[in-house]
Order: sequence, then C-alpha cells, then structure tokens
Amino acid sequence: MTDCLWLVCHTKPRCEKKFAALMKAEKFEHYLPLIDSRREYAQQTKVFTKPLFPGYVFARVPVELKARIYQQDLLARAIVVEDEAKFLRQLADVKAIVESGLELSVMPLLTKGRRVKITGGPLHGVEGYVDDPAKPQGVVVSIDVLRQGLLVKVPAEFLLALP
Repeated sequence: MTDCLWLVCHTKPRCEKKFAALMKAEKFEHYLPLIDSRREYAQQTKVFTKPLFPGYVFARVPVELKARIYQQDLLARAIVVEDEAKFLRQLADVKAIVESGLELSVMPLLTKGRRVKITGGPLHGVEGYVDDPAKPQGVVVSIDVLRQGLLVKVPAEFLLALP
C-alpha cells in the first residue's frame, strides 16, 4: 500500500477550483468545501458557489507523487497535517456543517467560551465552543490546522456543556 499524506494546500489567489480540478484529474482524494453566496444587484440576484475557506483545498497525496501538486503553478505552499485523526474528525464536521444547509460564517478561532456538544438536529454529535458566553449566537467548530473556526447558529436547547 502506498503511503499518503494529508495536506492543507494553500493555493494562489482564486485558484481553489482549478487546483481541485487538478486533484480530481490526478485521482487524488481531496475536499474543497463550497458554499452558496448570494449577490443582490439593482435588477437581479445572482447565486454562485465560493470556497468556504478561501485559498485552501484539503488533499490526500501519495508521498512519491507529491511533486505533481505543483505542476500547474496553482499552489503557494502545502502544509502537512500532523495529527491526521484529529484533522479527519474536523474535516468530517466541516462536511456535516456544509451539507446541513444551516447558516454559517468563517471566523478566527475564539479561545474563550464553553466547550459544547450539539445534541440534536443535523449536527448531532459535533463539538465546538460557544462563541461569546455573554451573548451566545452559536457554536464555533474548530479547524485547528487553519487556525479558524466555523460559527454555526444552533438552538440553545441542542447544546450540552462539556467538562
């Protein structure tokens, strides 16, 4: 079996979709979380997809083929994931959040707040932090490798405080 590395691929500006297409063409496992964005213009409303984490694509690449990720000059750098088990749990959480259709926003990871587990709804089992204990608006789910988090609006009755 071939040894593979999970990489956080930091693309050049506005190259995320092109890089994901390259990963697909190379048959490398990858994930580019996309969300719908709505723009209001004077005469119309446009809906388009954009990357949840601008500039980042997650890819699992065979060690001996790592050089192939640089072949189209789309990448600024590739960061090797150190704690793969933790990363894969967080990636699964990101996928669940994106697929849930719930309103979300990306924000810097907050260090304050209570750690909670979501006990109901489509995100049952996901863990995160209350964003602001004084005025809670949702739960921040950590993506440590990016030093960012996802703020998801979750009803307070679905939250269980963890020790």
